[in-house]
Amino acid sequence: MGEAVVDDGARHAWLILNGKAAGDEALRAAVHALRANGLRIDVRVTWEQGDAARYVADACAAGADTVVAAGGDGTLGAVAAALAEQGSDAGALPALAVVPLGTANDFASAAGIADSPAEALMLLRRPATAVDLLRVDADGARHWCLNLASGGFGTTVTQDTPDALKKALGGVAYALSGLARIGRIEPVHARLQGEGFDWHGPFIALGLGNGPQAGGGRALCPDARIDDGLIDLTIVPPLDGVLGDTLGTAVFEGSRAALERVATRARLARVELVAETTLTLNLDGEPVTARRFVIEAVPQRLRMRLPAGCPLLSMPQ
Repeated sequence: MGEAVVDDGARHAWLILNGKAAGDEALRAAVHALRANGLRIDVRVTWEQGDAARYVADACAAGADTVVAAGGDGTLGAVAAALAEQGSDAGALPALAVVPLGTANDFASAAGIADSPAEALMLLRRPATAVDLLRVDADGARHWCLNLASGGFGTTVTQDTPDALKKALGGVAYALSGLARIGRIEPVHARLQGEGFDWHGPFIALGLGNGPQAGGGRALCPDARIDDGLIDLTIVPPLDGVLGDTLGTAVFEGSRAALERVATRARLARVELVAETTLTLNLDGEPVTARRFVIEAVPQRLRMRLPAGCPLLSMPQ
């Protein structure tokens, strides 16, 4: 369950900014305003792979009490993973905050975090709350996931949607790209097991949720909460014929009724996935390819500064 840490908000923050958003004037103005009000805030801009991890290590060494991920879901996931890799328990690590500057901003949207940089940075005044992470072993390599690990249809759509289309249309780009694929989806054959759960067969979409949605608002795991110590598992099998196309479109567009009608769902602390061929899971925007995955919920791995009444908490603060 979510546990509020008694603090007075951030005093020394490091803001890790995706280089694609380095010219955002609204963010620049918001940072200047915070500094004018006495908050120490250092800004670092990512340029290449590994920058986020290096900056997180620097923030910890500098004694920062908060690290702000300013960018899309990929930036947020990279910063969260880098914090988790520091090895300390959540109470000894900087808290994590978010400024959503990406295309879909799935985590921020589901958490109720404002799009405005100034409003998002106001959360630095909030006390930190303990949240879970998913630890993902992919053929022996360790990864982390804050929001949702997805496979099959959704992963293909996210990877294949052109950057120009994402920039022009935002989350709608994922819907357009996905709808074009209805009726020509190659299913993945795999076995998924957990305590009291054993499923084997083909699927076209898979969600392993700490959070509820990915790929521009597709809620594959609508009941997922980030503080309950569990993974919300959703498996969507192949859907045949005209009715199948209709249901597939409805699932992709976020219809909960369609999801309940066609999907196998479970809530588990640990899931082992073995695919017949190599499978790509998208972990907060990071594609990871393997044949065997072990996904575990790690309770209270980080602390986050979230809005009052955040809907991703099982007991909103």
